[in-house]
Amino acid sequence: MPVTDPIADYLTRIRNAQRANHRWVDIPASNMKKKLSLILKRENFIKEFILIKDRKQGIIRVYLKYSKDGTPIIEGLKKISHPGRRFYVPANKIPRVVGGMGIAVLSTPMGLITDKIARKYNTGGEVICYVW
Repeated sequence: MPVTDPIADYLTRIRNAQRANHRWVDIPASNMKKKLSLILKRENFIKEFILIKDRKQGIIRVYLKYSKDGTPIIEGLKKISHPGRRFYVPANKIPRVVGGMGIAVLSTPMGLITDKIARKYNTGGEVICYVW
């Protein structure tokens, strides 16, 4: 069955896997999901991700990260832009997530980047999601 919002599906799969205390979750691959996984890894929200080839588009296996007491590192994921309602911000209005403790992921002319990098290079774009 086709998915109308693949990024929302990506975030929901991670959220559901963490609630069920899974070690990893498999997600159908796309270039944007690969870049989003790379950002989550770089910001230490996930342990690792690997690409698994299959006869279709491939699969991203995301290894989830938990603290020593077993609570998930990712406390929340929120999709901001939706297919019917895109949310664009200029460089001077990039939101701060949980007072700077989380990240906002933006799609900019530079590619998919975090809010901190967008502020550094003074570029705005479409706010994809918040992670904290």
